[in-house]
Amino acid sequence: MIQVRGLTKTISTGTHRVEILRGIDLDIPKGQVAAILGPSGSGKTTLLGLLAGLDSPTSGSILLDGEEIAGLPEDRMAELRGRKIGFVFQSYHLIPTLTAEENVLLPYELTGGGPDGASRARELLASVGLAERGEHYPVQLSGGEQQRVALARAFITRPPILFADEPTGNLDSENGSRILDLLFDMNRRGGSTLVLVTHDQELALRADRRITLRDGRVVADEP
Repeated sequence: MIQVRGLTKTISTGTHRVEILRGIDLDIPKGQVAAILGPSGSGKTTLLGLLAGLDSPTSGSILLDGEEIAGLPEDRMAELRGRKIGFVFQSYHLIPTLTAEENVLLPYELTGGGPDGASRARELLASVGLAERGEHYPVQLSGGEQQRVALARAFITRPPILFADEPTGNLDSENGSRILDLLFDMNRRGGSTLVLVTHDQELALRADRRITLRDGRVVADEP
């Protein structure tokens, strides 16, 4: 489902060049749950952003479900993201002027989804325990509730690939545990390939595979 070859990312800061990723090779098969681990500055969030098409590599190849995305024009990349990718951010990224239901529905509408969008959004909100909160705005929701809305939003288009960046990083342990249970349950039922970045060893142990980065390189890849 995801194939990476020779992936590098370098940025220039005045007189210096910083190598963030230094030749990453990865294969992640369909349906696998892979956790990307590593200390701060190891390149894991940069790697996730490249896999999701949110940034462009300096060199190398990224295939998502057989489609090369490195160097893809932004309009084509946006169309591919709408069809194939769901993303759960650490900071929720809900639109404050939209209700919970409208936030969940937005990706579906942007990809030209059919007339069943509203009912699917309500169904997903119910599945994360927010059936009665659909008309509430983000400011009226707790952090845990906002992240549950973000989870529902990530699954609205039935994406074959799901990325999650520290999905419990802004939550207390109780809410974080609930979000993880929901994430893994919804992913199992949807059959998506899930790649997540985390510092949480407990979360990593729930994944099928643990990929550890250090200094921009893969230093461990374990089941």
